Amino acid sequence: MKLLSFGILLFAMSFCGLGDRIAKLRGDSPSSNSSNSSSNSSTTKPGGGDSVEKPTLTSSQQTIVDGGDKVTWDDQGINWTLPKGWKKMNSGKETFNYSSPDQAFLLVNISPMQGSFPVDVSIKAYYDSSIEQIKNGKYEKARMLEIDGVKGVEFTETMPEDKDGPRRHQWLGYRTYQGQVQMLNVMLSTKGSNFEKHRDDFPAILYSMKIGK
Repeated sequence: MKLLSFGILLFAMSFCGLGDRIAKLRGDSPSSNSSNSSSNSSTTKPGGGDSVEKPTLTSSQQTIVDGGDKVTWDDQGINWTLPKGWKKMNSGKETFNYSSPDQAFLLVNISPMQGSFPVDVSIKAYYDSSIEQIKNGKYEKARMLEIDGVKGVEFTETMPEDKDGPRRHQWLGYRTYQGQVQMLNVMLSTKGSNFEKHRDDFPAILYSMKIGK
């Protein structure tokens, strides 16, 4: 089961092109070193920068949260409220995965960053990319969103051409936790034909998130 959940997460990250972009921004490639050093003075504080929206729950989403079960990622001090019936797939130092009975998933990954990592530059790049994906018909919406005091980018994919393919509601943000800058990648996913059934579940789960700092 751990291999399955890890494989799902790797596939999702590769689909979004996150792996290469994270590597470049982290300084894993020579071309990014100058960008990191030039941005240190103003972009190392998670949550800094432009103003962002804050989440609000609809009445349906609030009902889901009110009737749900709280689950905690003890290793990382983060918790969510999930609908009844969701079960743990995997919980480790950097991954935390739950699934519903009908194969909807909460897939969370944490990536440690260098202390000088340009947080705001990265968030802006993800936001700009998301807006382009809306223009390209890949995303139905995207916005800068602060959840529990942590700024990030939220986006929702459009229906895939293959309705059995994955469709995601995702949020990417950064926090400083126990002295370490971390990227939080919170993904809610199911196959395209099953997405509308979870249309309210996914934001209810995401917006219920409490993030340790």
